[in-house]
Amino acid sequence: MSTEIKFETHGRSLHIIMDRPKRKNALTMDMYTAMADAIADADANNEVRNIVLRGTEACFTSGNDLEDFMKNPPQGDDSPVATFMRNLYNFTKPVIAAVQGDAVGIGTTMLLHCDFVYVGESARLQMPFVSLGLCPEYASSYILPRICGHVKAAELLMLGETFGGQTALECGIINGMVADEELLDLVLAKSEQLAKQPPAAIRATKQLMRGARRQEGNDVMDREMELFGKGLKGPEFVEAVTSFFEKRAPDFSKFN
Repeated sequence: MSTEIKFETHGRSLHIIMDRPKRKNALTMDMYTAMADAIADADANNEVRNIVLRGTEACFTSGNDLEDFMKNPPQGDDSPVATFMRNLYNFTKPVIAAVQGDAVGIGTTMLLHCDFVYVGESARLQMPFVSLGLCPEYASSYILPRICGHVKAAELLMLGETFGGQTALECGIINGMVADEELLDLVLAKSEQLAKQPPAAIRATKQLMRGARRQEGNDVMDREMELFGKGLKGPEFVEAVTSFFEKRAPDFSKFN
């Protein structure tokens, strides 16, 4: 069990906290496993009515730890990354995200699978997959165009630029933005309000809202994982990562 994932219980809400501040909460395979297991346990635990995904005060997550990611690239549907994705994707109860600071890569795409997303004014979201020589992941290429339109999704996914809470709100990615110091109180209030709702009716509502597109999302996720895996072995990813560690701009001009 990773020591860099913390857990707190607030009433009947389980808070899963990414707690690796020295590395901006960059995710390792052990952290993915800890979160995946916690989500599965919470789904089976009748005492838990919802979960909250949080980072530390200064950062949600900067995405994958590149060193760990290259040493342990995700392979197959039972990899820690894939297991986390599937467990969150199929979670039957409400998921609330509280975002401050950076939410990079999967830090943004996991928000597309939450039912409520609230951010602080410091939130900075980014999906830089293409800039790393990779394709989008976690069904983001399917979900994002459906919530914010093709042209805006193309801008966010193909250019991979950082965007703030106001853009995220206009795109329909988040429910609301508040001052950083107000974020946790807001999320605690929403999770408590949800916990008081009839649990079977909540689960049925979530199933109905997501059920029609669930299989399509799964199919797209499978295809993304296939292409993502190929990208990890490709020269564009090698150039992107090499330039990152060499602290220089990547040069993709030689690729077709």
